[in-house]
Amino acid sequence: MYIIEKSLKLSENVYEIWVNAPHVTRNAKAGQFVIIRIDETGERIPLTISKISGDLVRIIFMAVGKTTHALAAIPTGGTISDIAGPLGCPSEIKQYGTCVLVGGGVGIASTPVIAQALKDAGNRVIGILGARNADFLILEDEMAEICDKLLIATDDGSKGYHGFAADLLKQVIGEEKVDAVWIIGPTIMMKVTSNVTREQGIKTFVSLNPIMVDGTGMCGSCRCIVDGKTKFACVDGPEFDAHQVDFDNLMQRQRYYMEHEKEALALWKEHQCTCGGQQ
Repeated sequence: MYIIEKSLKLSENVYEIWVNAPHVTRNAKAGQFVIIRIDETGERIPLTISKISGDLVRIIFMAVGKTTHALAAIPTGGTISDIAGPLGCPSEIKQYGTCVLVGGGVGIASTPVIAQALKDAGNRVIGILGARNADFLILEDEMAEICDKLLIATDDGSKGYHGFAADLLKQVIGEEKVDAVWIIGPTIMMKVTSNVTREQGIKTFVSLNPIMVDGTGMCGSCRCIVDGKTKFACVDGPEFDAHQVDFDNLMQRQRYYMEHEKEALALWKEHQCTCGGQQ
């Protein structure tokens, strides 16, 4: 069993947990992920590594389905059955020059560890964080400490620029030379934002979040189309060249089990009500 040393709510339906997992922290690099299982009968869910501190790995996630809601309900001091990792290929970190990291929604969780790695490699790092409104904005202070420059966008204008992260990326590219860009967030956001860098030919990475089961390339559930070829996000990614990703295919595959997910969450909530939250 692995102890959750710290658990807290960051914003509506967004949670942060710190798990004691030395086998993960010893080898983890920016851009990688873990697979968590709450108990012996639970499903396996992939979650991105947000930060490493000693033997603790930070994971930030949004409670949207049955398992993420159950994970959010585990208090500080509680335990989970399994945490496997680090998995996936690390981010392609090297000295590019000026790098821009664009985080949208809960995708912001992945940006600090990549930003720090890029800074350590000698890059100038510009961060762009986008959220629905100020209440959904996370890790602003942490990113401000790492980045040479940090820009904020909210859909409703409640903080920073009134608009989308893609608009701010256009502004940055118009003002200075950008050598590499990372975009992490909802799939539609990554698709739209990556179009900003396409015409300029700026190297752009996106971190894909397809349906995933085993995380080792055996089941094939996380397959996606990149440069016209089938890739497995768990072993070939999760980061890919944004300009080669078939985002429409990815979004279609992400919708396959939506009704099953809704049914599982409804049954879990019903069980919580009838048994007073006891598992």
